[in-house]
Amino acid sequence: MESQATYGLVGKGIAYSFSQKHFTNKFKKLFLKNHRYLLLDLSDLSSLGAVIQKENLKGFNVTIPYKEKILPYLDFLSPEAQKVGAVNTVKITDGKLMGYNTDVYGFEKTLQLHRKPHHNAALILGNGGAAKAVKYVLETNGIPYHVIERKSESNFESLTKEQVKACNLVVQCTPVGTFPNEHQCLVFPFHALSPEHLVIDLIYNPEYTEFIKKASEQGAKCLNGYFMLEQQAEKAWELWNQSTP
Repeated sequence: MESQATYGLVGKGIAYSFSQKHFTNKFKKLFLKNHRYLLLDLSDLSSLGAVIQKENLKGFNVTIPYKEKILPYLDFLSPEAQKVGAVNTVKITDGKLMGYNTDVYGFEKTLQLHRKPHHNAALILGNGGAAKAVKYVLETNGIPYHVIERKSESNFESLTKEQVKACNLVVQCTPVGTFPNEHQCLVFPFHALSPEHLVIDLIYNPEYTEFIKKASEQGAKCLNGYFMLEQQAEKAWELWNQSTP
C-alpha cells in the first residue's frame, strides 16, 4: 500500500510559485494519491520546526528569502551546498535535515542546452541565493563573470555599454519583475545588448518579464527560469526518494 508523504515549499510571499502545481501534477501522473505538496509561507524561520512536525514533512524546497538563512537550521549540507552557501532542497531522514542545492543542476542543464562557444563571459545581476548557484556553475564551466549587486554602489545603472558588450551571457538573478510586480524592471543599458547575447532571467512567473521583453527588442536570445525550475524540481524529487541522504 502507498504510504502518505508530504512535501512543500518554504518561502515568503510565494503565492506566485508554480512548484505546488508541478508536484501535484507529478503525483497524479505517478498515481501517488497519498502524496501532497504544500506552500509553506513563513514570515520567518523560527516556526520551521513546528511546521515540519505538524505536517510530518519528508522534504521541502526553499525559495526567496530563505536560501541562505536556512543554513543554521540544517544538520548536514551536501558538498555542493557547502561550496555554494545556499540551499533550495531539504531532505528529512530520521528527524535530520540534509540541505542540497538543486538550482546548480537546473542552471547547468539550462546553460548546456543554450550556450554557444562565444558566450564566454558573464554578467550576473544580483547576489542572493540563486546567484550563488549561478556563480558555482560558471566557475565549474570556466566562464569568468562579473557580479553587480542590487544594493551596492556599483549598481545596474553604472554598467557601461562596453561592459555589457564584453559579456555575451547575462543572468538576471533578482526577484524584480516577479508576479504580482510584473511591471517592474531593473534599470539596465538594454541598448548595449545584441543578437550575440544570451539573456537568462531566472524568473518564471510571468513567462515574459519586462527585462526579457526589453532584451528581446535588441535581438538577444532570451530564456526565462521555467526549464531551470523543472530540472531542479526533478532533481529534488530524485534526492527525496534516494534510500540514503
